[in-house]
Amino acid sequence: MTAAMRPQISACPACAAAPAAEALADHGAVREADLALSLPTIHCAACISTVEKVLNGTPGVHKARVNLTLKRAQIVAEPEITAPDLIARLESAGYEAHELDATALHATQTDRAGRDLLMRMAVAGFAMMNVMLLSVAVWSGAEGATRDMFHWISAAIALPVIVFSAKPFFVNAWGALRVGRLNMDVPISLAIALAVVTSLWETSLSGEHAYFDAAVALTFFLLTGRYLDHRTRAIARSAAEELAALEVPRARRIWPDGSETEVPVAELRLGDLIRVRPGGRMPVDGEITAGTSELDRSLLTGETLPIYAEPGQAVSAGEVNLTGPLTIRATAVGRDTSLHRMADLVAVAESGRSRYTSLADKAAKLYAPGVHILSALAFVGWYLATFDPRTALNIAAAVLIITCPCALGLAVPAVTTAASGRLFRRGLLIKDATALERLAEVDTVVFDKTGTLTAGTPEPTNLESLPASDQSVALALAEGSGHPLSVALTAAARAAGIVPAQIENLSEVPGFGTQAVWNGQTVRLGRAGWTGGEDLDRTAAWLRIGDAPAQPVTFTDRLRPGAAEAVAALKVKGMRVMVMSGDTEGAVARLAHRLGIDTWQANCLPQEKSGRIAALTKAGAKVLMVGDGLNDTAALAAAHVSISPASALDAARAASDIVLLGTDLSPLSEAIHTARTATKRIRQNFSIATWYNIIAVPLAVAGLATPLIAALAMSTSSIIVSLNALRLRSRP
Repeated sequence: MTAAMRPQISACPACAAAPAAEALADHGAVREADLALSLPTIHCAACISTVEKVLNGTPGVHKARVNLTLKRAQIVAEPEITAPDLIARLESAGYEAHELDATALHATQTDRAGRDLLMRMAVAGFAMMNVMLLSVAVWSGAEGATRDMFHWISAAIALPVIVFSAKPFFVNAWGALRVGRLNMDVPISLAIALAVVTSLWETSLSGEHAYFDAAVALTFFLLTGRYLDHRTRAIARSAAEELAALEVPRARRIWPDGSETEVPVAELRLGDLIRVRPGGRMPVDGEITAGTSELDRSLLTGETLPIYAEPGQAVSAGEVNLTGPLTIRATAVGRDTSLHRMADLVAVAESGRSRYTSLADKAAKLYAPGVHILSALAFVGWYLATFDPRTALNIAAAVLIITCPCALGLAVPAVTTAASGRLFRRGLLIKDATALERLAEVDTVVFDKTGTLTAGTPEPTNLESLPASDQSVALALAEGSGHPLSVALTAAARAAGIVPAQIENLSEVPGFGTQAVWNGQTVRLGRAGWTGGEDLDRTAAWLRIGDAPAQPVTFTDRLRPGAAEAVAALKVKGMRVMVMSGDTEGAVARLAHRLGIDTWQANCLPQEKSGRIAALTKAGAKVLMVGDGLNDTAALAAAHVSISPASALDAARAASDIVLLGTDLSPLSEAIHTARTATKRIRQNFSIATWYNIIAVPLAVAGLATPLIAALAMSTSSIIVSLNALRLRSRP
């Protein structure tokens, strides 16, 4: 039931079984299915052998491998093989099994990377404390054989720890050098390696100084920054993958003789007739040839209210058939469907946004080559001045250590983590490492309507104006339907204490509404054309009792908490605020006027939303997109930065940079303020690191700072940067 009520159009039953000679064409190759099962009860090699034997012995399974450590099975099989089939076979063999989805596997991999960093950091921290204790003994005056012993013990601790803990830096540095470029890990790796080489050289010559403590301390502080940065990363797969996951794997194909069989969607071709049962999702784009129903088109429009479906109407892949069986003729299959085109839009938008250069990356571009040149010049200069390679190498190592980008490495993640914690306490989850930097640049905010500015649930506005007996009849009829308007009417009537009338022969007519008999009269609740009502410019369901004129029950969509406050606060900040919605012009105009928003656009399809965002970006705007539906996914990915509520669909949350955990929109303005403050703190940290280098580097080049003093100075600058970042936790 929506504002537009249409009369029923009868469909010819023969259409459902109409011959389609072209539908018998060769269907080509069928894609394989990749399945993952959790096996919590396996514990030995015999279990592995048995499980693999059961799985590989299943008809249609091409390959199955079991991982005992992860207690997981990976299966490649024919498309018709499903996880429940395999689970049943394993249970009959005495093994418990559960299906794993790709999102859970991705989250597990991300968690493993975090645990790996944390473990490397813990090892480096433990080793640093032990090597520092040994260094205290040397600083206290140990000499000769005792000093050498402490140095060799420090080497025995530091070398394996550095090989293990500093591995991420060495691997990344080598990867950059192999392709002829520099990154922040190159000077980091050189500083650590040079500190170790210098220390080994000094120790082998019974020198007074060794810098194993400096090398381990460098590794620990840098891993701390890397782990803080990792915590801000999103634990979510690509939005394009989320959209692809919505594809229906199988469909019921109608053959020329009228029989139906379930086939993989990959086998469907243009012109095929497909039966879609109530509750089913459209497998392809097509045209309805038989049946009437209602469709949930939130995939394309974002609007939660269903629309009437009848023969001749076009449908898109991903739409949900709600009430009656439909027969559709395929007009687009495979990568030509609207669902795949939307996924392509999102993939293009995501790749464009990934080219954003963070402040840290911009700093690294200039910093890395400068450090290398400075250290090399120090080595050459001192070697030419003294012809002592030992002295020259010590000074070059001190320059590299004192200029090691530990403070720069902490500058961004320390601030990001502090700001993310502050926003999390206010109901905002930062998913992307550069989201705060991009949010600070925003000057235009674009809102979706339904589910974002509004709650997405209709509310009756005039129920109390109906006679008490009519209210009871309306409630009784509404309880017989799962339509969103019926559900909303039922909730409002129950809350008002209305008791449903005693009715008989209650039935739901797919696509039209519900009807019954009350006191000998036929009563109906549904579309205008079916009940004798008139089309209105707002959402309404019509109640007709007997031969009396139909009465409208009108609905409105209530505002999301904090929506008005958020819009007002953004306008005070000088932001340009807009609304783009797939809803009708009247509904969008009323909402925009209600919130004081001057610029709005209605009837937007997904490509129109992303196109409008792209046009604004081309004009120089930095756009924040706030949306929740699949129709918003491409726009969310195309925007400079994006926010979606926690109630949003998976693909929308995956495409967004920030998730609004609560229902209140009012924290949006504070999020922008916090982001701008965080960016200011990052720039302050860069300034601190720069001034530190301006003061410390000349001392190192002049030979006035040993590698040990350089390490202490570097650690001090890192602590100052971290303390500056923590100021964000207490105030914005």
